[in-house]
Order: sequence, then structure tokens, then C-alpha cells
Amino acid sequence: MQRMCFTFEIRPGSEAEYKRRHDEIWPELVEVISSAGVSNYSLFRRGTQVIAYCECEPDVATAFAKIGASEHNTRWSEWFEDIIVSLADDDGNLYVADEVWHLD
Repeated sequence: MQRMCFTFEIRPGSEAEYKRRHDEIWPELVEVISSAGVSNYSLFRRGTQVIAYCECEPDVATAFAKIGASEHNTRWSEWFEDIIVSLADDDGNLYVADEVWHLD
């Protein structure tokens, strides 16, 4: 299992809509995420900054490749284009935060 944390920005004024859409997350997408090996997935928001944390089995690359191949994920991502400022850098890499320490 590999832990992952990443951050991104949403557009000012879209905070309530961002929350509303996640309150109504599609069950099909939840199934894709779970079956890809992602668990303990949490999103936190501070102003317009979103902090995401998840645990991936067997690892981040494998789990996110499975999610990325999903049509449900593609549609979800397109639906959020009006809200998310930037989710990844110019090379398509998420803005990952390096793990410094954790307590089991």
C-alpha cells in the first residue's frame, strides 16, 4: 500500500458548487475508484485550496492508471473543468505533496 497526498486549486466563488457535486458523487465513479485499489480517500478544502489524501493498493501509479482509463472518470473530470483551476502540471503530473512522517 502506498499513501498519496496532492493539492489543487478551485476557482474563487465555486466552493459551494464543488461541495455540492461531491455530495452527489456518482456511484459508478465510487466503484471505479474502489475497484482500482484506492481507499481512505479524503478531500479537504481550505479556501480555494483542496488537499486530497488516499491510500493505493498496490501503488499510486497502478491505481490511478486504472481510474484514468475509466469513462466515468473522464466524464467527471470534464464536468469539473469549470471549477478546477489546475489539477496537474504541464506534464500531467498531479501536484503531489511528499510524505514527511506518519503515525500508524
